[in-house]
Amino acid sequence: MSGPLSGIRIIEVGHMLAGPYCGLLLADMGAEVIKIEPPEGDIARTVSPHFIGPHNAYFASLNRNKKSVVIDLVSDVGRTQLKELVGRSHALITNLRPSAIKKLGLTYSSLRRWNEQIICVALTGYGLEGPHAENPAYDYVIQALTGVMALTGDPSAPPTKAGYSAVDNSAGLVAAMGLLAKIVEGKGGQVDVAMYDVMLSQLNYLAGAALNTGEVVERLANSSHPYVVPAQIFPTADGWLTLFITHDKFWQKFCGEVARPQWVKDPLFSTMANRRQNRDVVLTAIGEVLMTASAAEWVRRLVPLGVVAAEVDTLKQALESELTRSRELVVTLGDGSQGLRAVASPLKFDDYTPHYGLPPLLNEHRAEVFGKANRE
Repeated sequence: MSGPLSGIRIIEVGHMLAGPYCGLLLADMGAEVIKIEPPEGDIARTVSPHFIGPHNAYFASLNRNKKSVVIDLVSDVGRTQLKELVGRSHALITNLRPSAIKKLGLTYSSLRRWNEQIICVALTGYGLEGPHAENPAYDYVIQALTGVMALTGDPSAPPTKAGYSAVDNSAGLVAAMGLLAKIVEGKGGQVDVAMYDVMLSQLNYLAGAALNTGEVVERLANSSHPYVVPAQIFPTADGWLTLFITHDKFWQKFCGEVARPQWVKDPLFSTMANRRQNRDVVLTAIGEVLMTASAAEWVRRLVPLGVVAAEVDTLKQALESELTRSRELVVTLGDGSQGLRAVASPLKFDDYTPHYGLPPLLNEHRAEVFGKANRE
């Protein structure tokens, strides 16, 4: 493949989501990603009930543009094959449990004897070392432990997980960044990415408030922002509207459009600080106004003024939207004959457009991978 990472060879020993998503991002940029699978294959090949031809929809969404080889890493033959691949690769990604990573010799300390320049990325729940390293770690668990669940949802409802795999995807992104940083540095070594660390770091300003002021961050109704008012979803005459107004100049434009010019000078409403201090009064008043028209109508009226407003769409609506079409975000994999579609890479370059290949069949590339010459 061409692309910014053309010529970079990466071994992926991963399953399900976080590790494979990291590999996917790199493969879309032109890296050769060789996915090592056990004889039964990545469990992601069967996790979804949806198949398009021979391809599982879940697996396909995370493994396009990769090459699959089956290697039994606990066997002598498998270890020899891994040694051969490591000798001619730039990096290895794995998201197995720390004990399995160490047992299979997938750390830099184990692999450097075969390639001093190899970069080893271990993507785990709580790090390669430490008293919690072997604790079970899934997206759900990390959301629970880092406070994400406690911060999400309506105050009257139970703690709520994000509607998608926020932890796995975020960790995959950070792992890709760490791997690329080492490639730029030009040195081999170990990169230790813990899902727990990634999510806690993403709570940045909320954690900062708690650490420095003792603020107790709580859930707010209608997905409200803790500091900005109005910044939340509102019911309208038809559908839900997301409204986010920070700067007072946009507040003034909003007041003019909703025929409430008195709010511009009213001390309860006039500034961002005043609106935050009088949250309940402000939100009640805005809510009454927004119920007089549909979400679509408010978007039509407010967005041209520069006011941040949007309808709350379903996933189906988002995938079929004009915005998604304009960004060319839904792509067909391979030559299109399989009818397999996916969301495109979020990275766009002025001189490179990825080729979106099909996900590999199990062990599809054995002959190709082990027929290669030694590392260039």
